[in-house]
This record gives sequence, structure tokens and C-alpha cells, in this order.
Amino acid sequence: MMKNLKRLSALLLTLILAFSLAVPAFAAVNDTGFSDVDADAWYAEAVMYCREHNLMAGIGNNQFAPESSLTRAQFATVLYRIEGTPAVTGTDAFTDTPDGAWYSDAVLWVSQQNLISGYGGGLFGPNDPVSREQMTTIFWRYAGSPTADGASNYNDEAEIASYAAVAVDWASVNNIVAPASAGVFAPKSNATRAHVAAALMNYSRSQQTAPTTPTEPVPAPSEGAKVLIAYFSATNNTEGIANHLDAILDADLYEITPEAPYTAADLNYNTDCRANREQNDASARPAISGGVDNMEQYDVIFLGYPIWWGQAPKIISTFLESYDLSGKTIVPFCTSGSSGIGSSATNLHSLAGSATWLDGQRFSGSASRSTVESWVNGLGLTLTPAA
Repeated sequence: MMKNLKRLSALLLTLILAFSLAVPAFAAVNDTGFSDVDADAWYAEAVMYCREHNLMAGIGNNQFAPESSLTRAQFATVLYRIEGTPAVTGTDAFTDTPDGAWYSDAVLWVSQQNLISGYGGGLFGPNDPVSREQMTTIFWRYAGSPTADGASNYNDEAEIASYAAVAVDWASVNNIVAPASAGVFAPKSNATRAHVAAALMNYSRSQQTAPTTPTEPVPAPSEGAKVLIAYFSATNNTEGIANHLDAILDADLYEITPEAPYTAADLNYNTDCRANREQNDASARPAISGGVDNMEQYDVIFLGYPIWWGQAPKIISTFLESYDLSGKTIVPFCTSGSSGIGSSATNLHSLAGSATWLDGQRFSGSASRSTVESWVNGLGLTLTPAA
């Protein structure tokens, strides 16, 4: 569990604070898209990158709050939500985390996963700000505690706690967490939303790979497998990948269309929006308009969706439960700014009967046809190429 460095992107993808600030009723928007982010600020590029790629939202009223810090309870809750708020049992060992608090399950889960430990003496410090060395260490643990191929070289190296030394080396060598200033890591300083945005941009860019050119064409079928490309796309990113597949394969294309279309307000993840409510409700099954005719004729289904809080939107569950998919092969694919497909596909398996699931793939919304085609070629399936 959590052994792959790519899992960090899922954390970074959803690192949006769940606290409110006192802000004016209206604030003018700068070129960056936020009234409190000047275009010449050191973090402006990172904030714009996160905004443009839907990786990190503001706090409302055109504010980003770049200098605001994270609390340990907020950080625990972010990690917990990324994992889909899994069921937890038992109680934590901390005396300062009362039962029934909004963060109770999250703190229990992160402590059970050894991601965030207490201070000793039974204290977790839920309202304490997260320091830069703590933030970096938690990222590193969530990534699976990878080794660092090199060492950092900060002027304040001696101030870095021993527990964070390898994590800081890892973050430095991989250009994930930027120094606080030239030659200075400032390990004891509070981690801010600006620091998070910069780390998110750096990590996201480090994970971008150049498109590969297929070495062989998609093989012709031996028994005429019938292929369906079914996808849900709220912001057209997943639709782009589905269209690439349609151009590559001799397949039928079907868009999973909600009866009640998602509005911009429905997708405003910084609020109690429709998408958030559905993702936090295990029983949510948004209704679909129309359906697939003669589903029984298809042998292979490419199933596409965006990543919402680390998981497939609940309308995908509606789709899977609407048909008998026994005996079919399902090939999942998803789109996101940086987060991998993670557990989003495996969490759907039980909804598809005895269907065979292949490993899924995450794409950026701008992935090229050649990138998608290279992935198809490596699936080991015998499929008919498009004419």
C-alpha cells in the first residue's frame, strides 16, 4: 500500500484547505485569477498552474490565501479524503482529539497508517500548524518512504530534525519542495498554501512524460471482438481521450450522460457542492440519461472517467450496476491533472460481476493520440484498428 511515488500526486491534487477566512464581500481579480496573488509573486506561476489545471482551488471570494498555513487535523483530513474515507475501527490514543470531532476518523486513519504520529504524551496537536519539515515528511511517507538518490545541501541543514532528513533529501533531489529562500529550507517554518501550490506544480511537471511512438500497429482480431468506449466527461478532458480511442479502434462510442447535467457550481470543490456530496455518499447513484443498446454484443469495454477526490465519479457506479457485464473485459482509463488512477478502478470491480479488469491508465486531458495508441498497443488485446 502506498509504495508508488505517483500516489503523492493524488495527495497534492486534493490539498485544499477546509477552513474559512475573513474576506471582503468582493475582491478584484488579478491576472493570476485571485485578488491576493500578485503576478510578480514568487508563487504566482504555481498558483496559476494549479488553477488552470484544476489541481488546487481558492477559498472563495476570489481569494487564494497563499500565506495561510495548514493544521495537522486539516492535513490528516486531506489524506483521508484522498483514500475515499475508508471505514475505520477503534479509537486513537490521543487525549486532545475528542470523539465525534470533524477530524476524528481522519486522525485515527493516518495514525493507523503511520503517516502522522503524535507528539508523545498522548498529544496529536490537531490545531497546530504543519511545519515545512513535517509536511515534507508526510508527503514522503505517503509516497512509500522512497530512498533519496542524493542529498540536500541547505545552510540550515543542522536545523532539520533527524526524522525528516531523508524526506528533505528526497524532496530536494526530486525538486518537489522548493527551498524557503536561497540555500535555506526553513524546516520549522509553517507550510503555506503557496508552498503547497509550488510543490504541486513541481511534482506534476516532473511526472509528465513525452509521448511515445507505437512500434507496431494495433493487431487485427482473431475472432472479431466487439469494442465499446463508454465515458463520462464533465469538463471535456475525458472526452478527448475517448475520441482518441475512437480514432484508433473500430469501436462504438457512448457518452455516459447524467440526467441532471453538472454545472460549474456543482463542480466547485471548495464548497459543499454536488460533486463533493456524491463522492462522500457511498450510496449515491446519479441517474443516467439513455443507455447502451444491446450491451450483450460487446466483448471489451473501455471505461473512462475523471478523477474526483481520488476516485471515479459515482455516475460510473450507476453505469456499471445498470448492465450484466459478466464475461466482458473492462479497460479503465481516467483523466486528471496529476493524480494517478490509484484505487479508483479496483474499487469498482465488485460492481461489474465477473468481468475481467485490466490495469487502468491515467492521462492528462491534453494527452496526444500517439500516447493513447501506445498504451492500447501494450494491453495485450487483439483489437480491430479503425479503418
